Amino acid sequence: MKMIRAMVRPEKAEDVADGLEVAGYYALTKMNVVGRGKQKGIIVGNLHYDEIPKVMFMMVVEDETVDEVIKIVNEKAFTGNFGDGKIFISPVEKAVTIRTNQVGL
Repeated sequence: MKMIRAMVRPEKAEDVADGLEVAGYYALTKMNVVGRGKQKGIIVGNLHYDEIPKVMFMMVVEDETVDEVIKIVNEKAFTGNFGDGKIFISPVEKAVTIRTNQVGL
């Protein structure tokens, strides 16, 4: 199992969520976050915005579906501009459903 964390532009979040759902990936957590990447924020006129709003998607998927999920997020979140986002993949040792105590997805 792998955990996918994807930071995307807020205006692309619904496109990403819809794309994942159409492909059968319903289980996800979505939250509003702020941060900055390599560009260290943005400058608009005389104002410097140190932290930029993003939406973070978190989901755990089977190893063999990671590339498909990455492809969907990339296609749906892409604008071609700096700040489109980032995807992080981490191993998941175990998942346990609280209601049933079932191990696994």
